[in-house]
Amino acid sequence: MSDGPPGGADNGDADGEAGGDEMGGWPVTLAGVTESVVATLGPNGLWNLAALGLHAPERDGRPADAPVRARTWGRTRTWRNFSERGGGVVQFVTDPRDFVDAAATVREEETPVIDSADAWAEVEVEEVDSGERGGTEWVDWHLHVTDAAVERTGVRTIDRGFGAVVDATVAVSRLDVPSYDTEELLARLRYFGDVVDRCGGPAEHEAFERLREVSGWDGRSHGDADRE
Repeated sequence: MSDGPPGGADNGDADGEAGGDEMGGWPVTLAGVTESVVATLGPNGLWNLAALGLHAPERDGRPADAPVRARTWGRTRTWRNFSERGGGVVQFVTDPRDFVDAAATVREEETPVIDSADAWAEVEVEEVDSGERGGTEWVDWHLHVTDAAVERTGVRTIDRGFGAVVDATVAVSRLDVPSYDTEELLARLRYFGDVVDRCGGPAEHEAFERLREVSGWDGRSHGDADRE
């Protein structure tokens, strides 16, 4: 394990201590589907950030020591970079603004680990399955940790607004997918916006406004949804 993040990034108050979870060297304990941000190196030499759900083995009914699984949808930059580079850097963040950037925009950085990462894991990926659902191709990958570290060990709190922001990014990503009902998704987004207004802090408000701006979902009227 290294003493710092890959790519030479400096994260200020980083402890730089390697993780040691029994689940394949991950720096944190994974259960269910853990939301993360993955950085993959593109052909332009920059690291592309994207949201990536990490499926713990037990969730899939696999042995506890089996590799963590992740699924990419469509021919995205992450899919391309996994295919061409064979890996990336998974990081765990609690800043909703960084999560929205990763999930809903094209954000590229010169180094893979962003400042808000509490922990990271450099992984090699192995394609294990592929298919199609609702007109969209998907690929399943097993993730094998080659290096990892915990950058911060302090207590970081979250509120309901943070959860609403995460769910809202999922809803936005499905807006133009034919197998999902647009009107239902817009109703969900209005609900998530209400949760952020009532329960979120400044970071959650900023993140949701960013999502609203880049997706334009609130500009779709009821009639627009019916025509899609």
